[in-house]
Amino acid sequence: MERILTGILVFYSLLGTIAPTDMRSKVLVFPKETSDAHVLLIPQIEKSLENFTICLRAYTDLTRHYSLFSYATRSKDNELLLYKSQTGEYNLFIGNEKISFKVIDNLSLPVHICASWESVSGIVEMWINNKPLVRKGLKKGYLVKAEAKIILGQEQDSFGGNFSQKQSFVGEIGDVNMWDYVLSPSHIHSLYNGETYSANILDWGALNYEIKGYVVIKSPLWP
Repeated sequence: MERILTGILVFYSLLGTIAPTDMRSKVLVFPKETSDAHVLLIPQIEKSLENFTICLRAYTDLTRHYSLFSYATRSKDNELLLYKSQTGEYNLFIGNEKISFKVIDNLSLPVHICASWESVSGIVEMWINNKPLVRKGLKKGYLVKAEAKIILGQEQDSFGGNFSQKQSFVGEIGDVNMWDYVLSPSHIHSLYNGETYSANILDWGALNYEIKGYVVIKSPLWP
């Protein structure tokens, strides 16, 4: 009987880690600078990407560089990376190459970020708080590889690890979604205004994830 009960408990424990969670009324809080605390996001489908859109909200008072979204493969640690390199500048890496976008920061408020890319033209669109930045080009004709580790809170310098404390995120992240296509401006406006709809790669409303280290789930402070 004891073995049967143990087996049942293990089964439900595993079920709890696999079953998707509705995070739409929650945020991930990274309370302190560390070299290990992070959240591993498990995509709903694994596929190479000819197009993508990533959207998220972040709230931090950091003025140093930090990672917002790290997607690494075995061959490239910066296969897809959304990175804040300094105050007033965001970087997007694809296939270990980057472009930069200049912005005017307001550290007293959360920021809504959307980044999209299409392989056929190489065009990257970056939206900050519902405002489009100047479009730029990167890795035309490239294919973002599948079988990746997708991590919030740290920047991967190797596949799934080799984190640096000085690149860690401190603050709150929420509303993380990823699609395998470029969202229209009207969709981005809707997301910024708090509307939700399903994403097919990463869906904040049905999220599979694993928390590693000191990360806390809380209700958001922003509207």
